[in-house]
Amino acid sequence: MPDSYQSNLSYGDISNKILSRQELGLPDEGFIFSCFNSSHKITPTTFNSWMRILKSVDGSVLWLYCNNKDSISNISKTASKFGIDENRIIYAERLPVKEHLNRIRNAELFLDTLPYNAHTTASEALRMGLPVLTLIGNSFASRVAASLLKAVNIPELITYTQVEYESLAIELALNSEKLSSIRGKLMNNLPTSALFNCRSYTESLELAFEAMHQRSQSGLKPDHILVRDLID
Repeated sequence: MPDSYQSNLSYGDISNKILSRQELGLPDEGFIFSCFNSSHKITPTTFNSWMRILKSVDGSVLWLYCNNKDSISNISKTASKFGIDENRIIYAERLPVKEHLNRIRNAELFLDTLPYNAHTTASEALRMGLPVLTLIGNSFASRVAASLLKAVNIPELITYTQVEYESLAIELALNSEKLSSIRGKLMNNLPTSALFNCRSYTESLELAFEAMHQRSQSGLKPDHILVRDLID
């Protein structure tokens, strides 16, 4: 498939209710890093990076999606070992999708996980104009967020080493102009991005199905099909 493997509706059903930081349990001030991935995706290496990032950005918090008591306890204990006040880890409760999409607007930078990237959570964040910072890996699951970022033409948020990932997270948190510029670019790109063009995705998928059928009718063995080569 061209652009990205992931199919998304061209529009999102989003709640119009205005949610304040206070209503979401977030501090009135301070930079808000976020990650709404399932907690099983948070490896020690990724979490250690997050702790170093928090240490480097005074007053910042990490907003996670987690409602499992054991996971919350483990996360808080591990944060304490890094000298991070457990109150700097905020836990988001489960909400209906349209309300969740609405609250995402309060985050400032989404920190991706490795080796299991954000998938739907990344596209949801991007839909809401929230920049996603990822560290690309070598497997499919570790390259999803990079694919989505390319589909909205924000490749500058793809990093290639742990050090680069941490450095860019810190830089964006401390450099409001650079982050604002990236966020503005993302918002400008969304209306025409391939990631949320359902019609284009459907047409590409139909071309793939036709090519599969033609190979079968011709007695050819299954093989890789590059849809971009089929597009006139």
